[in-house]
Amino acid sequence: MADIVNLREARKRKARAERERTAEANRLKFGRSKAEKKHSLLEKARGERAHDGHRRDDDEPA
Repeated sequence: MADIVNLREARKRKARAERERTAEANRLKFGRSKAEKKHSLLEKARGERAHDGHRRDDDEPA
């Protein structure tokens, strides 16, 4: 005899598995560690300070 399968539960199980696969792919694609985020923020701040020295002062007469 074959096992009785509740189709509603089977659909939900399949949908959960698909969402989990998508979530795992997104974690690998977009996820960064806390150290990586901090490092990129520091690099951005360092770059902004370097550009501040190149700004023109509009207050000075030409």
